[in-house]
Amino acid sequence: MTTLWDTTGSAVVKELAAQRRTGGAVLSGVALTLIVVADESRVAEAEEAATHAAEEHPCRLLVVVRRQIDAPVPRLDAEVLIGGRLGPGEAVVMRMYGRLALHAESVVLPLLAADAPVVAWWHAAPPEKLATDALAILAERRVTDSSIAVHPVDALRLRAQDYAPGDTDLTWTRTTKWRSTLASTLDSVSGRRGDPVRVVGGRLEGDPHNATAQLLAGWLSSRCGCRIQLTETTRSVGPSGVHTVVLQLDQNEEVRIVADHRGAVISQPNRPDAVVAVPDRVLGDLLSEELRRLDPDEPYSDSLEAATGMTGLSDRPAEREYVWYDPAEPDQSGPPKREPADGRVAADKTAQKKAAAKAAPAATSASEEADEPAEPAPRGRRSGRS
Repeated sequence: MTTLWDTTGSAVVKELAAQRRTGGAVLSGVALTLIVVADESRVAEAEEAATHAAEEHPCRLLVVVRRQIDAPVPRLDAEVLIGGRLGPGEAVVMRMYGRLALHAESVVLPLLAADAPVVAWWHAAPPEKLATDALAILAERRVTDSSIAVHPVDALRLRAQDYAPGDTDLTWTRTTKWRSTLASTLDSVSGRRGDPVRVVGGRLEGDPHNATAQLLAGWLSSRCGCRIQLTETTRSVGPSGVHTVVLQLDQNEEVRIVADHRGAVISQPNRPDAVVAVPDRVLGDLLSEELRRLDPDEPYSDSLEAATGMTGLSDRPAEREYVWYDPAEPDQSGPPKREPADGRVAADKTAQKKAAAKAAPAATSASEEADEPAEPAPRGRRSGRS
C-alpha cells in the first residue's frame, strides 16, 4: 500500500501504474469498476462490504470520501493498493477536501477500468437527485440504501421521484429471502392442486416506517394483482421490518408465514408447518447480489411504484442528464442549471469516453492503462483538475 498526501489525480494514476508494473498483473481482467461513496464514519463498513463483493466480482474498487467541503484549500489524500486489505484486485481510497469534493469525477474518470461497466454505490445519504452527482451519470447501475436515511420511507419516495432504469436500493435487496420463501410456498400449493394459485387478498404485519417492509408489500401487491396492506405490529422485527405475511387464496385457503427465533414458520393448507431460515444478511452479501446483474431491475421498479403510488417508472429513459448543482450556494434561486448539450454525459459508454476526453484528455490515456501516464497538473490548477 502506498499513501499519497496532498496529491493530485495524475499522481494517483501514475502510482497505480507503477505498482502494477512492479507487482505484476494481479488480475487478467475485471468485471466492472465499483465506485463507493461513503461518509467518513462509514468507511470501514463500506470497505469491508466492498471487499466481500470483490471476491465474487473481480473489480477495480474506487472509494470516494468527501470531507470538509467548506475547507478553504482543495486537497486530495489517497491510498493505492494492489492485492492488499481491500481484496485481490486494484483499489484506491480517496479523501477529498474543499471544492475538489464537488468535482470527484475529475479524479475518478482516469481511474475507470477500460471497457468495463461502472457501478456506483452510496453508503451515505445520496443526493436528492442523482442527476446532480456526476458519479451517478457515469454509472450504468446506481445502488443506494434508503435504510440509513433519517426517514427511510421518505427517502424511498425520493428514489421513486428520481428513478431511472438502472437504479436500485439495498432495502429492496433485503426482501430477497422473503420473496423466495413466499414464491416457493405458493408454488407448493399450486403443485398440490395441479392448478395455478390466485391470491385474492392479504396483509403484511411489520414496521410501516421500514422501507424494506414497504417494498415487500409493494412487490406482493404488484405480483398478486390485489392490494396487500402493511399493518403495524407490536412484536419486535428485524432489519427487514417484517413479522407476518398472510395471503388469502382462492378456494377459501390461507397461507401464513411468521418470523420467529427459529426462522420463518410456514403454515399452508393440508401440510404440516415447516421452518425455513430467513437470516439477516451482512452488507457484503447484499452488495454482491446487486453486482450480479447490470440490466434494469424491473421487479424493483414495479414494487417501488406500488409502494409509493407513482406510475410509469420503467417507461422513463435510461440515460441521465447531468445537472450541475452547487451545495455550497444554498441561496441560489431556481432549479439547478443544466449543462449544455455538448457537456452531457450519457449512459452509453462511447459518449462517456468522449466526454472524458474533453474534460481530462491526459486522463483518457491513463484509463486505457498507458505505460506512461501524464505528469501531474501544476499545483495552481489542482482545484479544477485533481
